[in-house]
Amino acid sequence: MIPGLANRRRFSDLSEQEILALAISSEEDDARIYRSYAERLRKDYPGTAAVFDGMAAEEDTHRRWLIERHKARFGEVIPLIRREHVAGFYARRPVWLVENLSLDRIRGEAAAMEREAEAFYKRAAQSTQDAETRKLLGDLAAAEAKHEAKAGKLSAEHLGEGAKEDEDSAAHRQFILTWVQPGLAGLMDGSVSTLAPIFATAFATHDTATTLTVGLAAAVGAGISMGFTEAAHDDGVISGRGSPVKRGIASGVMTMLGGLGHALPYLIPDFWTATVLAIAIVFVELWAIVWIQNRYMETPFLRATFQVVLGGALVFAAGALIGGG
Repeated sequence: MIPGLANRRRFSDLSEQEILALAISSEEDDARIYRSYAERLRKDYPGTAAVFDGMAAEEDTHRRWLIERHKARFGEVIPLIRREHVAGFYARRPVWLVENLSLDRIRGEAAAMEREAEAFYKRAAQSTQDAETRKLLGDLAAAEAKHEAKAGKLSAEHLGEGAKEDEDSAAHRQFILTWVQPGLAGLMDGSVSTLAPIFATAFATHDTATTLTVGLAAAVGAGISMGFTEAAHDDGVISGRGSPVKRGIASGVMTMLGGLGHALPYLIPDFWTATVLAIAIVFVELWAIVWIQNRYMETPFLRATFQVVLGGALVFAAGALIGGG
């Protein structure tokens, strides 16, 4: 159990032995985090995984140096003190969140870890009076400062020419498959398929409250349906499209937003004001779909515009005709 803030020790109150113990546990944690990153990335990004393996080995070396210094100064028994026991001490992102991090974000997290470790060792070196301990902590601060260069060296060794670009391309492709494709399908479904029921209701009743109710029901219902359909029809194992939960969330949320965009204007009591605003929002939604198709799916701009505008116009016309009839 992580103690509350009131129960944490201040860094300035730690003894030299406790500072060494904190450094040891911190190096152990960082090595585990790097190995977790490596294991997470090994299948799809073996070059970057090898980089993190090398960085974990560096942390193991630092831990051994610290343990030897503790033995020389204080003996075999190392006090149990961790980051969460010290007020204001830098925290690490929980390892389980790595599943939600992109490749570039993982690299950024590692760089931040090294900067924070360097700052810790500089502060720790200033807090001890023993010359050998102070030298060790200062050397570790310098080592952490050089880790960025070390990471670059490891990257050059394990990634090689063009390999990093290949990994970045694979990460981008996975982002497209897991988030963009399902989200785009949802936005198209929510924006286009709800046009008919919303505008049919609007022109049939000229009542904004009724139209809003139908619009909310259509948007939320479509979002739930698309989300579950996306998550259930493909577990991502064979297709490689990634987590079904992530895809379901992307599809469901974007479907709902697409429908809500032209339903919420009917919160305005005046029918024609609400309708004109809703139609304007429809154009914005269709433009967003065209932009996403062109930007991420590499669909030619004119083709995407023709497909989306034609489809939206036909559905809108159907809803207006049915409602007006």
